[in-house]
Formats: sequence, structure tokens, C-alpha cells
Amino acid sequence: MEEVKLQGFWPSNYCHAVIWALKLKGVDFDYIEEDIYNKSQLLLEYNPIYKKVPVLVHQGRPLAESPIILEYIDETWPQYPLLPTHAHDRALARFWIDFGAQKVPTFGSFFASTAGGEEGEKAAKEALEVLKILEERGLGNNKFFGGETLNMVDLVHGWLAYIMECIEELVGVKLIQPTTLPRLYAWVQNFKQLPVIKENLPDRQRLLAHLKNVRDRMLANA
Repeated sequence: MEEVKLQGFWPSNYCHAVIWALKLKGVDFDYIEEDIYNKSQLLLEYNPIYKKVPVLVHQGRPLAESPIILEYIDETWPQYPLLPTHAHDRALARFWIDFGAQKVPTFGSFFASTAGGEEGEKAAKEALEVLKILEERGLGNNKFFGGETLNMVDLVHGWLAYIMECIEELVGVKLIQPTTLPRLYAWVQNFKQLPVIKENLPDRQRLLAHLKNVRDRMLANA
């Protein structure tokens, strides 16, 4: 039997993307919860450069960084392909994965903002513009970014279906609504109802409390 282990941290959207990929592929794996505030020696040995999760260990060989892990999983276990077979479509999928990575600071600013005031309105507007691009140019009229089925783009942006709800509650501004982003809102509902996703989401109240603590620290240090 193949030895597959995943070192992760329960609130991490990067770790959940890897978990979903392994689940979709039907790969059995051992999950190892890491304390990112008190990193284990094993994590430091497996990922000495970035010293963070997720880390996938396959047959004793570690691999770090979520996008790289996802592509490795897709190439190693061909069942349920996560990237399109056509080269152009595959390149487009990678474009939208990179788009999400490039826009992390925009959502970070929104996360640290408060409703009302010039700075809060600016952060909300910028985050909304990113979401509109993702809806109109990335998702289009498809049910999922992969068409009728999930692909890697869905997994990478999956945090919008559960973490974003908590962020919106903490900030006091709702961005993904049926009136403003109808297709992205529908995607969120469809995504969360898939058994492989629904059964592998963190507890919402626990996640909300965690994000509140993180946000409070950010605001205190601002």
C-alpha cells in the first residue's frame, strides 16, 4: 500500500484544497495536524525553506506548496482529472489559479477592514472588483470552473465558499450575494453541497472564532 501523509492546519484553505483533491481521487492518506505557532521538528525537516503547511509526503518523499502538491496529485493519480486534457484549457486553468494567488493581498486588506469609512469602502470595492472578474471571466455561465464537474480551479478558490462567509460577518460587509454576484453565489451553493466538500469542511463556529482572533491581532498591530 502506498504511504501518503498530509501535514496540515485545520483552518488553512491551502490544506483543504489538498484534502479535497485527495478525496476526489480516492487516495487514502494519514492526516497530521500541525501547530503552526509551535512547529514540529518533522515539519521543519520536510519543509525547511518555507516552514509551513501543507506538506504532502508520498512514499517518504515530502513536497511543499499547495499548487505544486495539487499538480503532483493530479499527475500521480490519474483518476478524476483535476486539469483539462487540452493544452489551452489547461493553461487557462493555471491562469485562474495564479490569478487567485496574485489577489490574496486584496482580500487581506478587506479582512482587516471595517464597515464604513473611506478605507473600509475602498477595501470592499477592490475585493468586489476581483470577485466580479472571477465571476465574469473565470466562471462565466458554467456550474463550476471545470464546467459541470470540479477541477483544480474550484479547489483553489474553494475558500470563497466557507472562509469568505466568516470574513464578511466579521467585517460587516456582504460581497457574494445573489443580487451582486449571482453566478458566483450559485457556485458557492453548488460547491458546498457536494458530498466530498460538505464532509470535509471545518466547523463554522470554530473557524469564525479563529478568524476573529487573527483579525483582532492584525488590527491591534496596525
